[in-house]
Amino acid sequence: MELTAFDIDAWLAEDVGAGDATTLSVIDEDAICEARILLKEHGVVCGLDVVAAVFEALGARLEPLAADGDSLHGPVARVTGPARAVLTGERLALNLLGRLSGVATLTRRYVDAVEGTGATILDTRKTTPGLRDLEKQAVRCGGGTNHRFRLDDGVLIKDNHLRVAGSVGEAVARARGTGLPVEVECDTLAQVAEAVEAGAERILLDNMTPDELRAAVALVAGRAELEASGGVDLDTVRAIAETGVDFISVGALTHSARALDVSLEVL
Repeated sequence: MELTAFDIDAWLAEDVGAGDATTLSVIDEDAICEARILLKEHGVVCGLDVVAAVFEALGARLEPLAADGDSLHGPVARVTGPARAVLTGERLALNLLGRLSGVATLTRRYVDAVEGTGATILDTRKTTPGLRDLEKQAVRCGGGTNHRFRLDDGVLIKDNHLRVAGSVGEAVARARGTGLPVEVECDTLAQVAEAVEAGAERILLDNMTPDELRAAVALVAGRAELEASGGVDLDTVRAIAETGVDFISVGALTHSARALDVSLEVL
């Protein structure tokens, strides 16, 4: 996963402050302990390398008992070292593991729901500021595919761009001069036709019904990739995938995933 010592130091500074008052006052400096980290519910593991980095920064060591991407319920790692280090790093480590495993687990549910349709589940930029790289890695652990990481990765012309720039055709024509992949959001079949004629490589079909999506697939006839977005949940994603679209983007993967229940238990 993409992280730096600066990230770990900043997270620890936020949580520890001037020092772990409880641990420093209760636990002897030379005390050693062993603990295990558990997923207390079934889910997809993600974040073990980040958790290891947290404990290593404090002087403890993590031994993984599973790998990122594994689906399980139970122990995922063993932590050994100074008891003060283990107890001080506990909450930060669990927060990260629970959050990232939650994203991976929800993503896996969406990926499983569209299995066999040919549709690819995408994430979006609806991520937690400062955690985007980690959350997008969690999407990959769950079997999903990353869309843009940053605004400079590609052109995605959305409704507000169109309101300022004018027509779909004009906006796409301007964007093609960037040399980047060009995608345009369309909410009507007329806009879809205009986007295809203008040369958009991908078209984002926004909040369309399954019947509208099928009509768009027939209209485009392979001349551009099609991405469905809006109104997507676990109850609707299969029907959306079966319309023949290439991609389905799901903001909920990162903005609404529930953190998994995880714990650290000293042995």
